[in-house]
Amino acid sequence: MILSDKAILEMIERGELVIEPFRREALGSNSYDVHLGKHLRIYSAPYLDARRPNPSTILTIPPEGLFLSPGILYLGVTEEYTETHTCVPFLEGKSSIGRLGIQIHATASKGDVGFRNHWTLEISVLQPVRVYPGMPIGQLIFHALERPAEKTYHQRENAHYTERSPLPVPSLYWKTFKNHANT
Repeated sequence: MILSDKAILEMIERGELVIEPFRREALGSNSYDVHLGKHLRIYSAPYLDARRPNPSTILTIPPEGLFLSPGILYLGVTEEYTETHTCVPFLEGKSSIGRLGIQIHATASKGDVGFRNHWTLEISVLQPVRVYPGMPIGQLIFHALERPAEKTYHQRENAHYTERSPLPVPSLYWKTFKNHANT
């Protein structure tokens, strides 16, 4: 079941859902708009390795904006920090952003109950386009759980993305192999 604006507000009041900063005007009838943070991360190696940390560079988007180019994966970040204690968040792109040829995630639209962080965005563009810090970039849709989770994301021993960061977080997939030498 998708939560309505009233349900989202009630969950925030009860502390079951945290959105910081919370902007009332960003609350839709059944979603919450998130905004592009001022930092992007790009990988600096000519190829990526799934078993190793990959070098990257942080870019700051100036107030006058920054052009993004096709063929580059930009890791962006939301201004908003969220915590979901009793619901599952899904991040979707805004249709107006899609109509500019901006995609905000390659595969990871679903969050986990218990996720506590800013959202890292997997941004790619179909043609050169200028983006600005603070622009609405996506929307969170919250789904109610049928029952409480046995373990939330932050309680899982193998959760990689638990350190709070206002910067885009690079892939930590290599940690999957850390204890699997024969994989």
